[in-house]
Amino acid sequence: MKYYFPIQVRFADTDLQGHVFFGTYLTYFDEAASGLLRALGYSYPELRARNLDIVYARAECDYIAAAQFEDLLHVYARVARIGTTSMTFECAAQRATDQMLVARGKIVCVLRDATTHAKMAVPAELRRAVQEFETGA
Repeated sequence: MKYYFPIQVRFADTDLQGHVFFGTYLTYFDEAASGLLRALGYSYPELRARNLDIVYARAECDYIAAAQFEDLLHVYARVARIGTTSMTFECAAQRATDQMLVARGKIVCVLRDATTHAKMAVPAELRRAVQEFETGA
């Protein structure tokens, strides 16, 4: 994966066992997916200007190893699939110091009309932006 979002684990991200609370990884994946969309020219304000909205329909996470307070994580994201009205982001969190994979997962989002909330087709321009980013064109 080409794109990553650096995240420093905050104390608030950890649980009593001293490692990142399991639900926090979904927030990290959201940050990386949002960052990737910004890199593609589709920040949330840009989406809203186009009358588009994104809602999450599914999320999954596999936990591989523990991350601790103050670990620097590189949270990678890529668009793995584009459907008619949905996009699937694959994500992976690695500890920056040793490249240890700590978690991986997917987020499926659905595009919808920001006014009516009806599902909308993924715009051709967004499809192109993903293709160009992934191929380096």
